[in-house]
This record gives sequence, C-alpha cells and structure tokens, in this order.
Amino acid sequence: MTQTNHTVNNRVYETPKTCAIAICIDGCEVDYFDEAIKAGVMPNLKRIKETGTDRVSHCVIPSFTNPNNLSIATGQPPSVHGICGNFVYDPDTGEEVMMNDAKFLRAPTIFQTFADAGKRVMIVTAKDKLRALLGHGLSFKDGKNMCFSAEKSATSTLAEHGMENASKWLGMPVPDVYSAELSEFVFAAGVKLLKEEKPDILYLTTTDYVQHKHAPGAPKANEFYAMFDRYLGQLDELGAAIIMTGDHGMNAKHLADGSPNVIYLQDLLDGWLNEGDARVILPITDPYVVHHGALGSYATAYLQDGVDREVLLDKLNAKDGIMTALSREAACEKFELPPDRVGDIVVVSDIHVVLGTSEHRHDLSGLTEPLRSHGGISEQRVPFIMNRALDETLPDAPTLRNFDAYYYVTKAAALES
Repeated sequence: MTQTNHTVNNRVYETPKTCAIAICIDGCEVDYFDEAIKAGVMPNLKRIKETGTDRVSHCVIPSFTNPNNLSIATGQPPSVHGICGNFVYDPDTGEEVMMNDAKFLRAPTIFQTFADAGKRVMIVTAKDKLRALLGHGLSFKDGKNMCFSAEKSATSTLAEHGMENASKWLGMPVPDVYSAELSEFVFAAGVKLLKEEKPDILYLTTTDYVQHKHAPGAPKANEFYAMFDRYLGQLDELGAAIIMTGDHGMNAKHLADGSPNVIYLQDLLDGWLNEGDARVILPITDPYVVHHGALGSYATAYLQDGVDREVLLDKLNAKDGIMTALSREAACEKFELPPDRVGDIVVVSDIHVVLGTSEHRHDLSGLTEPLRSHGGISEQRVPFIMNRALDETLPDAPTLRNFDAYYYVTKAAALES
C-alpha cells in the first residue's frame, strides 16, 4: 500500500506526485519582489503571482538565517527544533559557540522523514554553515539523496554530500562567499538536479550578500532578482510545484551620514551595572560578518545574581532606539524560543537601529556601503508565493509563517496528475 502522507513534528505532509521545491531567498524583504516586477525584470514571478498563490508570511524571531532555515526544514518554530540563533552562549561552560552542529537540533527534519520513506531529497545551500543541520539524518551512500553547499562545492564527496565535486558537475567555479554568484550557483544547481536527478523534495537556500548592500529597487538588487527570475522560469517549465519565501527581511540601519545606527548594548549595561554583571550575546554572529559587522536588531543578555531584572527592563524599554526588552520567559512565549538557550533578557531594536556588544569589539571595516541588517520584528514580513493555486484559502501574515512552506507546497505537488 502506497503511503499517502508523512507526519513530521505533529504536522501531516502529503506525498508529492511531482517535485516539491521550497526556495528560501535570504534577506528577501517583500519590496524586493515588488520593485523588481515594477521594473519589468521578473516576468516569470509576475505571472506566477497572478496565476498561483500570493501571500505575505511572518518569519520566526530572531529574524536570522539559522533559526528560520531550520524552521522551514522542520515545519516548526525554534521552541521545537532548538536552533534559536546562528550563535549561542553556554552558561555552564562560559563558551560562545556556533549553532551549526547537528547536536543542537532537537527535532527531525521534513527532509529526513521523506528520505526515510524512500523519497529522493536534495538540498543546495549557499554557505556551508547550514549544510550539516539541513542534511542531518540523510543517507548519502548511494547518491539517492544530496546535500551540498556552493561555498564548498569543489570538495563535496559522494559519501558526505551525495555528490562528487559539485562544482565540476555543474560546470561552474566555486563562487566567492561574498558575491551574488554564490546564490546563482544554488539556482543553477537546482535546475540541473531537477532535470537530471528527479528529486521528490528539493530545497534551495541562498545568501543575503546582495540584500545587505542594496535596497529594493536598486540596480544591483534588480539585477540579482532578474537572474533569479530566469532560473525560476526554468524550474517552473520543468513542472515542479514551487514555493518561494524568505528567512527574514532587511532594513536600512544607518544614520544620515551613512554610519551604522548602533546601540552598543554591552557598553550600555556596563555603564548601568557593575562591569561583569551582564553578558551580551549577539545571535547574528557567524563566520561571515563582513557585510553586517555582527550588528543585528536582536540580542540576549545573561545577568549575574543580584541584578534587578525588572528595573533593568524598565530602563531598556525607556531608551530611544529599543522597540522592546523582555524577560526570558516573556520572550520565549512571544517568539516561541527554547528557554534554555536564551539569556535572562531579550532586547529588540527599532526598525533602523542595530545592537552591538562593546564598540571596540566590532570590526566595521568591511562595511563599504551604509549598513542594512535584520534580526528584529521589523524584518519579520517575507514573501510566500507558490506557482500553484490551492482550492483551500490560505491565511495571511501573521497566521501564515514561512515554515508552512512544505506543508502547502507538498499539498500542491500531491495534486499533480
């Protein structure tokens, strides 16, 4: 008897009859699509929006890459899968570590569940930091499943990634990690995999290098989205059911003179408290900080015993540039976060403000354009566009979440004759 559905983390996903593709465009504020369509450079997306499903969804907070990609991969918020930042502090060891190891993952992925059921699953990431998390639990020994990154494509192997030298296979050189070409590699690989390997489930996730540097409608932004539209047209022509969303939006975070608009939270707390009474953690931190300087709109802080948390929260909430400061308990309830991986307080800055630790700890030499970044509530709106129209009525944001992507795209793919 053919299995018709799969239960993953208490959600039921239908078995696709054609390839179900989710594309996560890193940093894709809704206006990027709108401005590119207005400029006439995304004819395929324009057609899809008119004939398919066009919604806005909310990403998870913090609006960073790792939490949102893993939410899409598991169909659940960080309170379930455990990945609540790119970077985490372990108070027991005093270490600050990257959350790119599968040991931090607390829930199975949709990919693993479908692969265990015998379906072909393929994942292409821009940066390698996501690969181990997204590919966790997949077997690559027979080449049936694949999970490789553009960044490390020349060193991919059949045993570890399901693909030997993906760069050579695709016929494209390994792109610079700080380039639009890193994302183009992902799209090109997706088209070739769909043509040649016939996956049942395909996930393509890009980098936000362009979005960190260029606002919606800017020439370089429109150039990037025109490139994406060409690959989107090819994927659509091949008959796949496709959903497009983002892991987070993006906003300008600079002053009129172009300098970053920063609240250095560690310096601020050190001035209000005794030095050492608070330890600020910036979950945006990862190995790729050139384009954002580790400055985002979300931070958490661990407090020493004796600090009056309520008094501190009152002071933070009264400060210009801070949208909200919450206790751990309130933040975890509001943002669906795992309490054991969040500090005593959570701070979210305003739309055009970022949070730092101490000023001397941030190397901003790589910021060659006025800062654009993310992490807060202001970057929560992302597209949710599918090249199929479902009979059922889809909600809109805030009910609709980016991590509903596979729930709906597998429904659409299951309707194919």
